Amino acid sequence: MADEDTGEPGSDETEDGRVSVDIRSRLALALDVDDLIEAKRLAAALSPYFGTIKVGLELYVAAGPTSVGYFAEAGFDVFCDLKLHDIPNTVERAARVVGSLGARWMTAHTSGGPDMLRAAVEGLAEGAARAEMPAPGVLGVTVLTSDDTATAAELTARCDLAADTGCGGIICAAPDLEVTEPWADRLVRVVPGIRLPGGDTHDQARVASPGDALIEGADLLVIGRMVTAADDPVAAAEGLVASLLS
Repeated sequence: MADEDTGEPGSDETEDGRVSVDIRSRLALALDVDDLIEAKRLAAALSPYFGTIKVGLELYVAAGPTSVGYFAEAGFDVFCDLKLHDIPNTVERAARVVGSLGARWMTAHTSGGPDMLRAAVEGLAEGAARAEMPAPGVLGVTVLTSDDTATAAELTARCDLAADTGCGGIICAAPDLEVTEPWADRLVRVVPGIRLPGGDTHDQARVASPGDALIEGADLLVIGRMVTAADDPVAAAEGLVASLLS
C-alpha cells in the first residue's frame, strides 16, 4: 500500500481489548445479505473485528443508498462493491451518488476502459466534495476470484490502467499479489476469496488463507461467508483473528 507497512499485526488494541487496531483496519466484513436489518445485526455483533463494511450489489439492491449511509454514519469505512461497468456518463453519475453517501471505496471494472474508469474517479470525488465528505477512492476490479483463465499479461495491463486513471486501489485474488507487487506503492490491494484452511471455497476458484494473503502483501481482506454463514459468527471472527496471530 502507499503507506509503509510491515505486514505484521500491530499491538494497539480496540477499546474492548480484543483486536489490535492494525488487524481490524485490514478486515472488511462482506454483508452479502438481502435484508438491512440482518446486515445491521451482523455489523453490530462483529464490529470489534472489522473496520470496513462491504455493501455489495445484493444489499444495495435490497436497501438502496441507505445501506451505505447507515454504515458510514456508524463509523465504519464503507466499501461499496457495485462493480460499475457502463458508458462513462452513466458511471460518472452513479459514482457521484455513491460519493455523496460517505463511502470510502467504490468498485468499477477495469475492463470498462480508461474513459470509464476516469469517469468513476471524477464522479466519486465530485459527489464526496459536494457533500463535504472525505475523499474516497475507486477500486479497479482486475480479475474476479471466480475466474481461473485470465493471464498475467491481462492482470498487468489492468493494474497499469487502474494506476494511470487515478484509482486508489485494485481488487485482486491472493494468487495475483505477486504479479501486482510493482503497484504496491500506488494502489491499495484488496483481496476477496479468503478462506481458512480446510474451509468451504464456495464459488471461488482462487482462494487463500487470511495469514498467507497478508504475508503476500494484501492491504485489506474481504471476509464473507466464512464468518457470516457460520453457526456462530462471533466465534468464527475470533478464530479468524487468532489465525492471524498464530
